[in-house]
Amino acid sequence: MTDLVIKGTQYLIPGELNIVSPELASIVSPELARMAGHAINCSRTGTKCYDCAQYAELLNRVKHREASADHLNVISRNKHGISRKSISDSALKVLYRLSKSGHRACLVGGGVRDLLLDIQPKDFDVATDATPEQVRELFKNSRIIGRRFRLVHIRFGRDIIEVATFRGYDEDSAKNETDDHGRILRDNTFGEIEEDAIRRDFTANALYYDIHDYTVLDYVGGMQDIEDRQLRLIGDPAIRYPEDPVRMLRAVRFAAKLNFGIEESAAQGIFEFGHLLAVVPPARMFDEVIKLFHSGSAVRVFELLREYGLLKYLVPALDECLQDDPTESMLDFIDQALVNTDTRVNTGQPVSPGFIFAVLLWPVVHKQANSIQSDRQKMIGALMQVGETVMKRQVRHISIPRRFSQMARDIWSSQPRFHRTQGKQPLRLLENPVFRAAYDFMCIQSMVGLMPHKLCHWWTDFQVENADVERPERTRKPRPRRRRRNAS
Repeated sequence: MTDLVIKGTQYLIPGELNIVSPELASIVSPELARMAGHAINCSRTGTKCYDCAQYAELLNRVKHREASADHLNVISRNKHGISRKSISDSALKVLYRLSKSGHRACLVGGGVRDLLLDIQPKDFDVATDATPEQVRELFKNSRIIGRRFRLVHIRFGRDIIEVATFRGYDEDSAKNETDDHGRILRDNTFGEIEEDAIRRDFTANALYYDIHDYTVLDYVGGMQDIEDRQLRLIGDPAIRYPEDPVRMLRAVRFAAKLNFGIEESAAQGIFEFGHLLAVVPPARMFDEVIKLFHSGSAVRVFELLREYGLLKYLVPALDECLQDDPTESMLDFIDQALVNTDTRVNTGQPVSPGFIFAVLLWPVVHKQANSIQSDRQKMIGALMQVGETVMKRQVRHISIPRRFSQMARDIWSSQPRFHRTQGKQPLRLLENPVFRAAYDFMCIQSMVGLMPHKLCHWWTDFQVENADVERPERTRKPRPRRRRRNAS
């Protein structure tokens, strides 16, 4: 038997699904009543379905709304170690102006988590009880963005502070919209801070730094999970992952970046619901994959993607290649390339998405190009042909902008040219806009035995000797303007 408190009245709820009578459920909402009746029928026949899981999650949220205030852990300013000196001036301006205007304002999410871990955050997010329109009214340097989630971006020069209104849950609201898989398409129901906490993805990301009294508010046990270095999903994975399958990629990214373990039920859910990544729009997948591999922990990210079986939904051609023929040298190549990428990210050097995709798809392109052409003189044509085919397949899963997909293809087709060290060929290659990325790519290959080691040394010396050669930057061709037709 389980205790449930609804509107001040305590009830006893029997069963694994916390099944409650439709009459009792109707106190909360008609939709919950309908699902309660369905759950009772399923329990009698011994079956389970998505509606049952959703019903259990809805009931759990009702319980959380009532119990979250009781379970609130308030960490005073002398116990959490967060200093306002570590918070950007822009974020403090937003927090203070919202607070002085009579609104509740809290720093939330990864910024609070990182400060507690003694990591300097890259950005700061703010949560408030002010609506997007009220925030927009307070900050003239802001704009409301998003359809799926309405947010406010406040710009201070190059610094952007993202402000979100506390979110709640109302299954009957027209402001909420899901697809047939349970994926949230729109979620703009506003609520209280307690509701907002349980709507977040992981407990470590659901901590609030309240600018009013400088306390940290913990409604979901996030402080303990941070101390245990554990990534715990808030709610039932059978509901939370289908709501937003990208949460599985976020779990991998956070686990890799923070060196956290993924809690057992959250990890098991990744195996069960990984296939739902196929319904995520390819454009959003591009953004998430770049976050993964430009996080400064790309080596660990790649390991976790393979461990949890997610690589096949991101780069299916690579996953198939590694399953069929896991060549040790190619695995070493990917590993070394990701080591180099992590080094560049962590030392503030620029990295390009084009280079990452060139690395991830190289085992496929290299293998297929060798199968259709072994003559080095004609290898460039084979690489161009295979590269186009492989990239066409890849963009169906991840929408790679053309400037990056073309860069990857240019890196591949440049590799045979590094063997040409006589005459004017070296200078022509040196003047190529993609030379530097292609050179790094070639040297990484030489480190794992895929290219002669002396070739990297030769080209390194050649660059020193020709340091005055200007390399043109890659430029995007302007689109031709459409000619207006004269009205007849």
